[in-house]
Amino acid sequence: MADKTEAIATCGCHSCEAETVQPENPAAAVPAGTAGVQTSVFRLSGLDCADCAAHLEKRLNALPGVKSVVVNFGAAKLTISHTLTDNDIIQAVRQAGYQAELYQKAASATTQTGGWWHNPRTMATVLAGVLLGTAMVFEWTDAVQAAVVPLYALAMTVGGYHVAKSGLYGLKSMTLDTNFLMLIAAIGAVAIGEWSEGATVVFLFSLGNALQAYTMDKTRQSIRALMELAPRDALVRRDGREVRLPVEEIVIGDTILVLPGERIAMDGQVTDGLSSVNQAAITGESLPVEKQTGDLVYAGTVNEQGALEIIVTKLAQDSTLARIMHMVEEAQAEKAPMQQFVDVFAKYYTPAVIVAAIGIAVVPPLLFGQPFDEWFYRSLVLLVISCPCALVISTPVSIVSAIGNASRNGVLIKGGIYLEQMGVIQVMAFDKTGTLTEGKPAVTDIVSLSELSSDELLALAAAVEQRSEHPLAKAILTRASALELAPVTDFTALPGRGAQATVTGDTIYVGNVRLFEELAYQLGDALPAVSLLEDQGKTVVLLGRQSQVVGLIALADTVRATAPLAIDALRKAGIKSIVMLTGDNERAAQNIGLQAGVDTVYSELLPQDKVATLQQLAGRYGSVAMVGDGINDAPALAVANVGIAMGVAGSDTALETADIALMADDLGKLAYVMALSRKMMTIIRQNITFSLVVKALFVIGTFVGVVNLWLAVFADTGASLLVTLNGMRLVRTMK
Repeated sequence: MADKTEAIATCGCHSCEAETVQPENPAAAVPAGTAGVQTSVFRLSGLDCADCAAHLEKRLNALPGVKSVVVNFGAAKLTISHTLTDNDIIQAVRQAGYQAELYQKAASATTQTGGWWHNPRTMATVLAGVLLGTAMVFEWTDAVQAAVVPLYALAMTVGGYHVAKSGLYGLKSMTLDTNFLMLIAAIGAVAIGEWSEGATVVFLFSLGNALQAYTMDKTRQSIRALMELAPRDALVRRDGREVRLPVEEIVIGDTILVLPGERIAMDGQVTDGLSSVNQAAITGESLPVEKQTGDLVYAGTVNEQGALEIIVTKLAQDSTLARIMHMVEEAQAEKAPMQQFVDVFAKYYTPAVIVAAIGIAVVPPLLFGQPFDEWFYRSLVLLVISCPCALVISTPVSIVSAIGNASRNGVLIKGGIYLEQMGVIQVMAFDKTGTLTEGKPAVTDIVSLSELSSDELLALAAAVEQRSEHPLAKAILTRASALELAPVTDFTALPGRGAQATVTGDTIYVGNVRLFEELAYQLGDALPAVSLLEDQGKTVVLLGRQSQVVGLIALADTVRATAPLAIDALRKAGIKSIVMLTGDNERAAQNIGLQAGVDTVYSELLPQDKVATLQQLAGRYGSVAMVGDGINDAPALAVANVGIAMGVAGSDTALETADIALMADDLGKLAYVMALSRKMMTIIRQNITFSLVVKALFVIGTFVGVVNLWLAVFADTGASLLVTLNGMRLVRTMK
């Protein structure tokens, strides 16, 4: 089996705390016949340009001994399979302009980060700015003229060291990135005696990189902050003693103790205690949820009131929070159609501009006798303005921000493609049981056919049912929880029909119509009421004593209280048709559909019928989303354009099934996701349009000679920063 080495790569700014990265699948990481191959995982917190990420991947792939490289720009994550040493990878990353730092799990909790002054690239930028400013002052004031050129040269050397190093390394691996273009521009400026412009180009480019890295790191850290929610240790009871242990040492079956106000460190099940727990980090629920013995709790949630004893059910690396974090990172690597378009455009755009720059430098002087210096300078300006950073970063930064926003609001989106599709969905299809409804029966009607009151009927039925395990019995007991129940004797379950017991000396029967027909009860007065309730899709339980039916109790799977409001919000969001798919009979289905407010009900459907119905809807409307529980509705979720599972917190199967997962049973999140999708697409279009317009204007300005080098760098860097900041607005878009 491959040796799984865990590593972290940083940009040198140490702006984010080291975190342990768990390799995904150790068994799958090493194909047969690749003995000696190890997979290292790095965190690239300073990777600020998607184009640079692609070039870094290409550079590392070119190294001898490297088997595969995956650079996830959105998550700033590098996964590399290789036969080299970790130091070799560290050195290669450094040559590319980044830094890599190995660390041990045990040290992850104590790793300290420094400020910006600990970052060599940032300090080099600051020093280059000081030297550039000093040189400009000397030049403008005619003071110490002999020092002006040396100061400009020193500013270029200090500020451009990392740029030149990365650019030349890229040339070596045949990847011409923005660093190489800037290096050519700076050298070209010096060649024609424009020392001040060369130094200004280098400083502005270095400053832009630092600012862009900072803003991108802020975006990523807002997502990584999820993992910081889980405590690094917990109070564990072992062998009769209470000891505080790191979460890595806590195993399944351990009991952890959580005091009021503490965060829960592990996924588990409450074995003792009663408290309210704030689960917003996992499910996005705004209100705390009451937890008692038998309830599940999740790592990273906050115990607000009472003390809890929890038996651990998952290891730290397998917790729901860890799975969410992992899936969010994987989602950031999935390219949306808009991003794929931008990547293809940039692939042809950059070489075309480089060819144009060469043409500008050569054609006018050779064919039209124009001054070489002037047109060579314009070609340098065109090279600078051709950098595609703003265009390439316009889409991924928006997707990263939106997916991070959704994860903090209890919605897990598997990739940008699904978030993009949510904005154009025309039909929303719902499963009935457990989706539009609560998924369990509840008492809806109590009808007295005797002198007994509703409460008396309910108490009598509950007295008999308190020894039954039937779901209908549990629903009756839940409704009667506030009533005092009489003791019973001689309880007998009657499978398929009901139950009987002796209550205060009377034999009481609770069951369906068939039971009372077998008992030869007179049902003349009861049957019309039974028929009316069954027409509403309800299940009717009869209550009888002394050869008389004394009352009826109707039960049904009730519509979620939030369903009508959620469906109304979807309709306002632009959904053209809202449908319900169910295997229930038409009478019951129509009743639920009417209460929920859907447009169309499809009933008595087998799983394959649901698939066929969704395909018909997609053919008619163009795009359809399916909302279900993520397990029973797997075929329907798979065939829909977007499959949405709800209430899947803690459910590994459901998390894997759907394209979008609602961690809580909150249908209101659907309209939020649609709004987030449309906001994201609006911002992406703004970014792409802005990037292309800026490029076009400056290319035109270059041809007519009104744009100089430093202004081109300023425009390119400024455009990149503006699209990044615009995309980061999605971080704060709330429901």
